[in-house]
Amino acid sequence: MPAFKHPGYPEEALLRLEGLVPCRESQVSALLSIFGERQHFSFPSLFIYGHTSSGKTYVMQTLLKTLELPNTFVNCKECFTSRLLLEEVLRQLQCLCSREEDPATASCDTFNDFVRLFKQRMMTPSLQNQTVYIVLDNAEQLREMEANILPGFLRLKELTDQNVTVILLSDIVWELLRPNTGCLEPVPLYFPDYSIGHLQKILSHDHPPEYSYDFYAAYINILLGVFYPVCRDLKELRHLAVLNFSKYCEPVIQGEASERDTRRLWKNIESHLKKAMQTVYLREISSSQWEQLQEDGESGQLKGLSAHAHVELPYYSKFLLIAAYLASYNPARTDKRFFLKHRGTTKKRKNQKKHEKTSNHLLGPKAFPLDRLLAILHSIIDYRVAPTANIFSQITSLVTLQLLTLVGHDDLLSGPRYKCNVSLDFIRSISRTVNFDIIKYLYDFL
Repeated sequence: MPAFKHPGYPEEALLRLEGLVPCRESQVSALLSIFGERQHFSFPSLFIYGHTSSGKTYVMQTLLKTLELPNTFVNCKECFTSRLLLEEVLRQLQCLCSREEDPATASCDTFNDFVRLFKQRMMTPSLQNQTVYIVLDNAEQLREMEANILPGFLRLKELTDQNVTVILLSDIVWELLRPNTGCLEPVPLYFPDYSIGHLQKILSHDHPPEYSYDFYAAYINILLGVFYPVCRDLKELRHLAVLNFSKYCEPVIQGEASERDTRRLWKNIESHLKKAMQTVYLREISSSQWEQLQEDGESGQLKGLSAHAHVELPYYSKFLLIAAYLASYNPARTDKRFFLKHRGTTKKRKNQKKHEKTSNHLLGPKAFPLDRLLAILHSIIDYRVAPTANIFSQITSLVTLQLLTLVGHDDLLSGPRYKCNVSLDFIRSISRTVNFDIIKYLYDFL
């Protein structure tokens, strides 16, 4: 029984659409009900939202292409200014009218010019008796443009008096995108995350033709068992599935196991999947390097796979990271002991109680203020470093790289506080590149 039924579209197109958008039947059915038939007037605007890699862009592109609905599809990240955005919409609309690959478009500086030029394009007879859909992907970027862009698109049907529907695709909820000045509210449609069953079904359809569906489905089941707790991104999981499938097939190709010997296949790939866990989302090595690592076996270690061990940082960023690590894992009361020069001798108290020393590395990194970070930086560098904009920008870059974490910056009266996210092995490798013995400055190793 077909999942989609609509009198305005041929059954062949709906059956083809059903095979292209698995696990999104309810969302596609809702969109078909909202769209209606070609000549019907649709809603002025739709807001489709959901987490990254939940199928919003793919479903919308597939739906419009399969049903051959006239549309313009613009990525707001690529068209990052209002002029680029408006001109790209007009250019794609001109392509629908003239069927030219790259037609010349007039300059469009304001939204008033866009409305005027849009009405001229819509006078084409081929666009008169059907709804034109304008899809704006990554619509959260509209917040960075002029204040009238988003309200103008939401009221485009009213301003142009044309049969047009604007569809906004976003990763955030409407409350975070709604302009403060008020606007025409769009119809919301939520795309939930794919469940593990949905991911199993979608990824199993990518099986190579030389292997059976059941064999590849068993491999996907193993892959999801390892990666699903830490990664729900369909694109990343698909990349990992393609990257590690050759290693999974090795015992079958060499004749050591059959396609149904799941246990032996799992034992062969278990260690490689654990290594791949270290590089989820990071792309620290290319696909060809990863395949080379699998061919070389345990002895062929690639330098790019050592997570962060070989990351390249500017000179001062390395010292900033070293200073941040010392501030995170050394108690503040020990700074005078490690970094104060010519501090003189300290008297020992005879009746001083000895407290049991607790490892700060077991307790985890502690937050520290910015002024302490800079003070340690000046102490570990032999020459004076002025706190210029270059130093502060490198601190921001370390936060962006997630080597540092900004914590407790809600209070404007107090300065920013940071935590260091790197491991001891990583900071030791960084210290060796600048000839700095960090172990001598760590309280836990006294």
